[in-house]
Amino acid sequence: MNCRFAGLMSAMTVVIALAFMTPVRVDGQARSSAVAKPPAKTWSQPRTPDGQPDLQGVWSNATLTPLERPAAFAGREFLTEKELAEKEKALQPRTRESAGTEAHYDFLQFGLDPLQAKRASSRRTSLIVDPPDGRVPPLTPEAQKKVDAARAYAGLHPADGPEDRPLAERCLLWPTAGPPMLPGPYNNNYQIVQAPGYVVILVEMIHDTRIIPIDGRPHLPQSIRQWMGDSRGHWEGNTLVVETTNFTDKTSDVGAGLRGPTFRGSDDRLRLIERFTRVDPDTILYQFTVDDPTAFTKQWTAQIPMTKIPGPFLEYACHEGNYAMPHILSGQRAADKEAAAKQ
Repeated sequence: MNCRFAGLMSAMTVVIALAFMTPVRVDGQARSSAVAKPPAKTWSQPRTPDGQPDLQGVWSNATLTPLERPAAFAGREFLTEKELAEKEKALQPRTRESAGTEAHYDFLQFGLDPLQAKRASSRRTSLIVDPPDGRVPPLTPEAQKKVDAARAYAGLHPADGPEDRPLAERCLLWPTAGPPMLPGPYNNNYQIVQAPGYVVILVEMIHDTRIIPIDGRPHLPQSIRQWMGDSRGHWEGNTLVVETTNFTDKTSDVGAGLRGPTFRGSDDRLRLIERFTRVDPDTILYQFTVDDPTAFTKQWTAQIPMTKIPGPFLEYACHEGNYAMPHILSGQRAADKEAAAKQ
């Protein structure tokens, strides 16, 4: 063994010994390093050619966080890391092998598993951040009467005609279109495009498109009502603020998940404020506030992180293969005929 080789082996022995003596965190990262890490690059908000903060790209608001805080987490705004891990594990899709002989639907096969979607990590126990209890505020007595009447009618007339079925079943409007843009079980993807005077949001599900003027024009006259309302935007620093009014009660079934038709504005006082803030290259913080004094006893606000994903997304062809509608209506006609025969 020559001197150069012996010296090299001696040096390596010292390095290995030091490596075993270095304390390591439970997450696998050393607490110290002999080599200084380069400073993190400071991210700056990109701009469009006309100077707007750049929100463009394809984004997903997929999340495992429920809209309202479950009773099990009352008084708690965040999960622990352990609880989050357990929650994700519980949602892992079951395969034929893990399910044994039990009949099941293989979510992975059809791309409907929530864990397949890229999503921002969040330990929040609810998307609602205000009120502090993380729950949708109670309805006003007037709004509750409207909800009860609508449910009673639906129970007596579930499928007299296609108009009695929800808009999503008829491929006309999906809850993810918004506003507000709430995540659903799958296909929670949006493409944002900007042009001078406009911000455009293409919604994957049923491919609705929100065209939002940001040139200062006034809202439409109150007599004109639209399914997704009338949106107007402006910039507050790097945040796009969108105010939407002029909702219609014809979208009441879309808002059923938020306690009935009053959410979508059976009264002309509904006002929805959305805020889009790009906080890093891959995340937009989306926040909305519902202000409808005729429907809810107080305002409420929710926050949803939107994560950048590769695009483009494919066309969501809803009408093609929509066998549910004719089967529901024909089934109801058969039920009507049977009931008439018994009478």
